[in-house]
Amino acid sequence: MDKHSPTPRIDVKTFAKTHALVSEQTPLGQFGRLSQDCVGEVLGEVAWSVQGSMQASASGGQSAWLHMKASAVVPLTCQRCLSLVDVPLSIDQDFRFVADEATALAEDDASAEDLLVISHDFDVLELVEDELLMALPIVPMHESCESEHAQTLADDADNVGDDKPHPFAALAALRTRKD
Repeated sequence: MDKHSPTPRIDVKTFAKTHALVSEQTPLGQFGRLSQDCVGEVLGEVAWSVQGSMQASASGGQSAWLHMKASAVVPLTCQRCLSLVDVPLSIDQDFRFVADEATALAEDDASAEDLLVISHDFDVLELVEDELLMALPIVPMHESCESEHAQTLADDADNVGDDKPHPFAALAALRTRKD
């Protein structure tokens, strides 16, 4: 694999048979789909590694496996205070490769590991990006927000209903007059 290739591709079976290991750092901005979720300038890198191996399968043969690790700090918008929050992501995942999509679907429910279809031209960075996207929090937030905006929102939430009349109170008064 070319170390400077923007999209490292591997022959999965050969990679697994040779127990190959690739460990790299790729600019966060190179992950287009992940960058779309980021806020501000997309800096930093994704540290990732993949290790191939062959392991005995339930059918008595050998299956190709890929162990992937990845980590990054992704700049997102805090949903509480709407300011930047750096969210650390960490992946440590095993993948077993099967012959085709039908086999993957048939074995998926009974497998603890993730199943992928074996390929002679497998895009490693696409897998890394897919896993990082799945690791994104649904609602990114600071553990505690200190910004003025967050404090204003919290104060407004605390004061809801304090001195304000209920919007339907006037309607209720009209109804009681008719009766």
